[in-house]
Amino acid sequence: MISEIQFQNELQLIIQNALREDLGDGDHSSLACIPNSAQGKAKLLVKDTGIIAGVAFAKMIFEYVDPKLNIETYINDGEEVTNGDVVFVVSGNSQSILKAERLVLNSMQRMSAIATKTKSYVDLLKGTQTKILDTRKTTPGFRACEKWAVKIGGGENHRFALYDMIMLKDNHNDFAGGITNAINKTKEYLKQNNKDLKIIVEARDLDEVKEILSNEGIHRILLDNFNFDDTKLAVALIGNNCQSESSGNINENTIRKYAECGVNYISSGALTHSVYNMDLSLKAIE
Repeated sequence: MISEIQFQNELQLIIQNALREDLGDGDHSSLACIPNSAQGKAKLLVKDTGIIAGVAFAKMIFEYVDPKLNIETYINDGEEVTNGDVVFVVSGNSQSILKAERLVLNSMQRMSAIATKTKSYVDLLKGTQTKILDTRKTTPGFRACEKWAVKIGGGENHRFALYDMIMLKDNHNDFAGGITNAINKTKEYLKQNNKDLKIIVEARDLDEVKEILSNEGIHRILLDNFNFDDTKLAVALIGNNCQSESSGNINENTIRKYAECGVNYISSGALTHSVYNMDLSLKAIE
């Protein structure tokens, strides 16, 4: 994964770009009818159930818009919420609160949905040694927040992007002339460019697992669209040589059975691409 400094920079870029997109040359609705000096309060109201996420990010947004805004927090990231809960109250300049409102809500609604979905998968894996991973199937421009939400929900992050880990998938292997060629070329590339990146290689069947294992320096083997029986056999072949990861159309009904095959990780794009936003609203307090 990327460094904490890089991660924080990504979050700042999300805030800057989202506000640029939303504000343009000004929030004319607020400017037209609310005095610059007006002060107000608003509460973040939950109208759903699940795991709340994005509280810390909301504070970053409010801080960026107006450092003088004050946030009183009642529920923190990762806690369960239900209809009627108040997560926080923000107070200060009314125009500033309204500038930040939509970005706060959009972010928290999606992050909370992802955290809730992740937590449900984590619960299904209880009692096994398998951990749930996210993927790069994220919303363009919002990846850092979505991966943050996975962590809040109890999951773990896969690589952040194309630059922080080597992942040789079927197309890479085919274009490179086979798995072993792809691995050898990758090792040479890393050496020539003085890069220290972990290598994950995808296998489509047990023969490819065996071929991958004949090469040294592999961090993890990705078992893509394996059935349960072949997954068990692959895990036995891999042993302690490297890590194992299952992926490919794994859902709530099958995730437990894949975990019981003994894989170290299960990756799921559904954590970030198949969620329904949690219903939240920011309501003015009289």
